[in-house]
Amino acid sequence: MDNSSRTVVVTGFGPFGEHTVNASWVAVQLIVHVGVSGMATTVTLEKCGRNHGYKGLDNSSFCPDSQCCIVGGPDCINSVIDMESVCKRVTATAGLGVAVTVSKDAGRYLCDFTYYTSLYLSRGRSAFIHVPPLGKPYSGEELGRALQAIIREMLELLDQAEDQIHCQQHIH
Repeated sequence: MDNSSRTVVVTGFGPFGEHTVNASWVAVQLIVHVGVSGMATTVTLEKCGRNHGYKGLDNSSFCPDSQCCIVGGPDCINSVIDMESVCKRVTATAGLGVAVTVSKDAGRYLCDFTYYTSLYLSRGRSAFIHVPPLGKPYSGEELGRALQAIIREMLELLDQAEDQIHCQQHIH
């Protein structure tokens, strides 16, 4: 099987036993969620997750009684990733052939719930990308190439930010 057509899911774990910092979590570095949106016509980078306003039932007929993700959590959590920069950098990629946009509203449904919870638990080190349904207008292969380019740019931006933090720590 061609490696470029394989899907890999990488996860890390939080504190465990005497390990207050779990090396697997640190190594994972970034959590990226991808969901389909019937309204999307572009690949959409979500800037933030929202805590309140969940009223619709999911496929398992579940909706939190509190209508929020985390009781007492902030109303909105932004990703530490600058989605505007990712969008600009990916859009400048020659030959990608997929439109990429940025959104501030992941929809107050399962995607937004997942994103907010992930942002909360990862202290903002998460991303959510909405893709349009297959064939409307992109193929799975086109979406896969776009997701690879987006994730590469996200990791590049995170690496640059960490390099700046590391340099600033040595200056002081």
